[in-house]
Amino acid sequence: MTVSHAPATAWLRTSEMGSTFAIRLLIAICRLLGRGATRLLLVPVVLYFVAFAPGARRASRDYLRRVGRPHWFGAVFAHCLRFAHVTLDRLFFVLGKMQPFAITRTGKENLAALKRERRGALLLGAHVGSFEAMRAMAADEELPLNIVGYFKNARFINGVLAKLNPGLAARVINVEQNMSFMLSVKERIDAGEMVALLGDRVGLGDRVVEVELFGAPALLPAGPYWLAASLRCPVYLTFGLFHEPNRYDLYCEPFADRIELRRGERDADARAWAQRFAQRLEHYCRLAPDNWFNFYPVWKAPEAAARASEVAA
Repeated sequence: MTVSHAPATAWLRTSEMGSTFAIRLLIAICRLLGRGATRLLLVPVVLYFVAFAPGARRASRDYLRRVGRPHWFGAVFAHCLRFAHVTLDRLFFVLGKMQPFAITRTGKENLAALKRERRGALLLGAHVGSFEAMRAMAADEELPLNIVGYFKNARFINGVLAKLNPGLAARVINVEQNMSFMLSVKERIDAGEMVALLGDRVGLGDRVVEVELFGAPALLPAGPYWLAASLRCPVYLTFGLFHEPNRYDLYCEPFADRIELRRGERDADARAWAQRFAQRLEHYCRLAPDNWFNFYPVWKAPEAAARASEVAA
């Protein structure tokens, strides 16, 4: 890429708002008053967040406009509140409390087959809905699922949740600031386990490709496709969509039995795979437009897109 993708990696430099004490207090309130009452208490918290997080506010407004939804302040607030609701539900999933939820499964036979055949696979998702719901169902069905992620800028909430369920840490592969995580991923895949990662944010040292998303140029990471090509394992798409008041629809669909990047055409091939992912991401976002919680720049600024076109010409 000839255009800097610094805005796309802004999330790496963004710290959490809040503290461990605040998170523990919210958990205590949830345990005392229950899910419904705690959701009401989230309203002023989210209002404060929307008021004092202009970057997230702009990103939400941009996304809502592109997906064809209202994008005034109230719509942005509702979008962020939906994120808070799903984040609160993580507590229940981490504790194994599934009773408050109605969960539907589409494509669960794909995961069952992987487990039965002891075949390693990558599960590619996005910041859409809840990955915690998928992880909870995997634990309930004893599926060997590992999560790859960068957790440094969410250490408060992830630290608290890990203490509530210590078993989670054993299934987490932290990217951090080095590439040794790739060895861990390979070990898990070779052992016939599943490894989940998200493909809608540009990460540390990630290659970047330009795709069309909601009719405009957007930057997505190429790393997942390079990783899949090196592992020579199947790839599945997974999404967990939330619908009021308590329903989670979990989806798992085949994406590629094997990803190959041809010599001399690797960048072009990676871009083609990223474009396929972008099309499926758009599909699931349209099923639940308020479920994409990627509150950071994704689309290229018009001037950057123009410079890229001039260079290509």
